[in-house]
Amino acid sequence: MKWFKHHSSSRFAVEPYDPKTQKAVIRCSICTGEKVAGFKSKLDGHFTEVMLIRNEKDIEKFKEIYQVDTLTTEY
Repeated sequence: MKWFKHHSSSRFAVEPYDPKTQKAVIRCSICTGEKVAGFKSKLDGHFTEVMLIRNEKDIEKFKEIYQVDTLTTEY
C-alpha cells in the first residue's frame, strides 16, 4: 500500500486506482454543491469516494497523487 504525506506530519493511505477498470470522477451534488473526487468502475458504475474537493488546489493534489490528467464531473 502506498502512503502519502499530507501537510506537516499526517500520512494517509492512497486508495488503489486501476485506469483499466476505473475512471477518475468528481461527483458534484446538485443540492449542496459538495464535490468529492474518486473512482467510478467502468464495469458496474460503483463509485469509490477518495477525497473531498474544496478548491482548485484539492483537484490538483488529487491529480498529482493518482497521476490523472483529466477528471470527469458528474452531477
